[in-house]
Amino acid sequence: MVEKIESTEETQDAKRGTKNVVYFVGAGPGDVELITLKGMRLLEQADTIIYAGSLINPVLLALNRKADLVDSSRLCLDDIIKIMVKENRRGRKVVRLHSGDPSLFGAIKEQIARLGQAGVSARVIPGVSSLAAAAAALPVELTVPGVSQTVIITRAAGRTPAPEREDISSLAEHQAAMAIFLSAGLAAKVQAKLERHYPPETPVAVVQRASWPDEKIIRTRLAQLAAAMKKEGINSTAIILVGAALEQKGDESMLYAGDFSHGFRKGREPGRRNGKAEA
Repeated sequence: MVEKIESTEETQDAKRGTKNVVYFVGAGPGDVELITLKGMRLLEQADTIIYAGSLINPVLLALNRKADLVDSSRLCLDDIIKIMVKENRRGRKVVRLHSGDPSLFGAIKEQIARLGQAGVSARVIPGVSSLAAAAAALPVELTVPGVSQTVIITRAAGRTPAPEREDISSLAEHQAAMAIFLSAGLAAKVQAKLERHYPPETPVAVVQRASWPDEKIIRTRLAQLAAAMKKEGINSTAIILVGAALEQKGDESMLYAGDFSHGFRKGREPGRRNGKAEA
């Protein structure tokens, strides 16, 4: 029998006597099983759930039939804050349900700041990012020894600007693995900026609606990126992955090499196998 897992945030809040708390929960990328245990518990206990529109799997919302559900897709920031503060002051448990992980393009900074101004605290429960789900769908390791040990997470500048120093063409100079969010509608622009530093034959993968039943995957080369996305009709809800790491070539990790020692295992001497010298 599995013992009941203690919820750290709720236990600490109870000890402090803190009641003015709104919980920001990462729902994961779409698959209902990719929410954390902590996130699921808070979701089931919530009295009011303010969720990020069509980005949240409705099956998750159906797990709590007593809560009031509020779709935030048609609300502005002021409206969302008013609801959260009002429901919190009524003594109701409020969950703000975000897709993926709230810390990545989640627009939580301003929500937390406004709540603080109203005397309401925030707790953030991390979630599985669509980046992790996309890599798993391929499946690939984005940090391949000898090829790329860096993953750059970014987005193309569109209606929402990006710092000039973080332009995709500048970031591409590193030729590291790159994950480009919120840019499927700017495929041609993204391709042109990447091509300034990545070779045209660089492998690219596009994963739309990662982990959802209608997930779609494109594998192509950088030179064909925009054309491939146009052909498949992908212009939203997708992540673009680029870099040599996608081919999964390179060195094996030293972590499990037989002659590599670490705090839990002493490696054998180089050139020996099973305690015997090689011929």
